[in-house]
Order: sequence, then structure tokens, then C-alpha cells
Amino acid sequence: MKLSIEISKYPLADEYIKPISGFIDELNNKLKAHEGVKVLTNTLSTQVFGDYDLVMTALNDCMKWSFETYGKVVFVVKFLPGDLRPE
Repeated sequence: MKLSIEISKYPLADEYIKPISGFIDELNNKLKAHEGVKVLTNTLSTQVFGDYDLVMTALNDCMKWSFETYGKVVFVVKFLPGDLRPE
């Protein structure tokens, strides 16, 4: 099964750039070796498209890492079934 997600991270701290970029880098590192997975980042969110189990495992690992590394943050995530990447 394919999955599309859109995720935004809101650090509860004055210094917010490093926690956001750190999360994006961690997510990219987890997924870059997997063919068929696409990560798109823009100024408002990060979108991930690929195999459901792979994307969810990477997301789980990266969110946990982010909480442990940066403390309190808010994640807002949309989950849509299928691969809805823009063409």
C-alpha cells in the first residue's frame, strides 16, 4: 500500500530553525536509500510519498528522535492513502 503524508513541525522554543532542519535531515537520511520514496520540502511543510510501512516506520523513528533531541515540539500530520505526489 502506498501512503502520502504532509508534516509540519512547530518547536516550542525561540530557536526553531535548527530543530526543523534537523528533523528534515533525519527524515531524508532515513528514506534516501529507498527507491520509490520521495521527500519534498517547502516553506510550510514536508511531504513524503512511498510505501506505507516504510514511511510510517521512518516517521515514527524521526519523531521520537526529535522529541528526545529537541524536547517539546508540535507535529501536525496529514495522512492520505495512495501516492499523490505532484507530477
